[in-house]
Amino acid sequence: CPSLTTSKPSLEIHELGIGGRDAPVRLVFDTDAGPAVVVALSDMRDRFRLVANVVEVVELPHPLPKLPVARAIWKPAPDLATGAAAWLTAGAAHHTVMSTALSLEVFEDFADIAKNELVVIDENTKLREFSRELRWNQAYYRLAAGL
Repeated sequence: CPSLTTSKPSLEIHELGIGGRDAPVRLVFDTDAGPAVVVALSDMRDRFRLVANVVEVVELPHPLPKLPVARAIWKPAPDLATGAAAWLTAGAAHHTVMSTALSLEVFEDFADIAKNELVVIDENTKLREFSRELRWNQAYYRLAAGL
């Protein structure tokens, strides 16, 4: 993916190990270091919630040849403990999208246009305030649906 790496990706065939299907062809590359945003979409029944975490992609400490996918290691903002706790508190999914090309503002615009909830985990996140925001959002979306 040109937006995640400046190196040339390779097409590789690796056994999947589940599902009894043929081995899939995968695009494999190491993500370049730098700022990024990781986003998950969750179905909250009465709305969709986007959870966006501002991250810093770091250089891989060593090759990861047994990981046949796009490879990246990142440091979540504001720190691992707070970022992970906020991610789980928000009910964020484990399938995510990472972008080094799109800014957080693009996801904010998308959420506004699509009328989806967006919660952001960044350097200013405090877990108590984040949890309170989720509760206020739940009330807002329930009330707004009735208007």
